[in-house]
Amino acid sequence: MRASATAAIVLRQIYLLRGSPTRLLPMVAWVAIDIVLWGFITRYLGALAGPRVNLVASILGAVLLWDFLGRVMQGVTTAFFEDVWSRNFLNIFATPLTIADYLGGLVLTGIGTSLMGLIVMMTLATTVFGLSFLAYGAAIAPFLMVLFVTGISLGVLGAAIVLRLGPASEWLIWPIPSLLSPFAGVFYPLAVLPSWMQAIGRILPPSYVFEAMRAIVAGRPAPEGALAFALGLSFFYLLLACWVFARVYRFAIRTGLIARYSAETAN
Repeated sequence: MRASATAAIVLRQIYLLRGSPTRLLPMVAWVAIDIVLWGFITRYLGALAGPRVNLVASILGAVLLWDFLGRVMQGVTTAFFEDVWSRNFLNIFATPLTIADYLGGLVLTGIGTSLMGLIVMMTLATTVFGLSFLAYGAAIAPFLMVLFVTGISLGVLGAAIVLRLGPASEWLIWPIPSLLSPFAGVFYPLAVLPSWMQAIGRILPPSYVFEAMRAIVAGRPAPEGALAFALGLSFFYLLLACWVFARVYRFAIRTGLIARYSAETAN
């Protein structure tokens, strides 16, 4: 991966954001709506449950962390979709750009956009609802790392799906976090799920993050071994997603699919 080529991809996204400030609004608006909505729901449920149950740290923390994963994924896929929507994908790969350069640019773009959303989430959660992230201690770092790497993996995989199936398959990508959330145990322990759903949950790195989060809220130490396994699993999925994208790209080149890439291409 060449730093200059990767920086060019990132620079293009910066120019897009600078030239159209309306692109910045969704990065913070939906985050703010989610935090405010779930924050007041959590505050209401906390009043019903009493002071013995810390619903703010458990439910609002889960919403924030899961929303962070979704923002990371969307940061990657949206950067890819910008090239799809502008019919610029073929032009980009007519240059000496490599797959590693392009994916590196998408990842760096995802980092920047997700950090913007994370800052907004943390600010609102802390100032409005009093959720201090210091309550999670040093475990917050592996929490965010696992979710970040997993979100990047999902974003790269989503880009590969659209590259293979065409722009008409874009609607398959946006619901991915919602489809995974029941298996990841975002709001409840995996133990309440049927055995077949638990088996799926155990191969999803975020499930270990939310199990560790609930352990901390309950006053127990974070399972460091489980978090280390989740981090290794998330990096494995990242490598797998990059491999899938490279295979799909080579298939598109070999079959001529990339030359016919247009809004009408669905197969």
